[in-house]
Amino acid sequence: MRRNDREITEFSEMTDVMKRCDVCRLALNDEEGYPYLLPLNFGMEEMDGRVTLYFHGAKEGKKYDLIRKDVRASFEMDCSHRLVLSEKEDGCQCTMEYESVIGQGTIEILSDAEKQKALNLLMKKYYPDRTENFVFRPEAVAMTEIFCLKVEHMTGKKRFKKS
Repeated sequence: MRRNDREITEFSEMTDVMKRCDVCRLALNDEEGYPYLLPLNFGMEEMDGRVTLYFHGAKEGKKYDLIRKDVRASFEMDCSHRLVLSEKEDGCQCTMEYESVIGQGTIEILSDAEKQKALNLLMKKYYPDRTENFVFRPEAVAMTEIFCLKVEHMTGKKRFKKS
């Protein structure tokens, strides 16, 4: 990282940033060598100093074709955006405040038996005050594919303008 003064080094601080984000961008490797980038809702689990991200979608599509060929993926999420403009005698300067986490890992398609837990993690991300588990219609669950990204490496970065 070029600007190590902006680096987030603590695992707990990186996961706190991830918890504040509402979209995870997942990059898969396509057949022509280009990243295939998807903005996705996600659920998250921390266990033994590791992060697993959970995603859902229809049972078929390009992302699953790509995952079957290469389970390696990268992700990015960011939040706390604020445009900062400072006007000075010699002209204005503009910058952006932010927090972000990027990383890599491997994807696994979950079994039917694992879906309920993953769907609850997804829902609790967006409904954090709910204490009981969600009940899902079995026919909807049967038509839903759930996959996870087991994060192997991640880095964080932030920028806040000094007052």
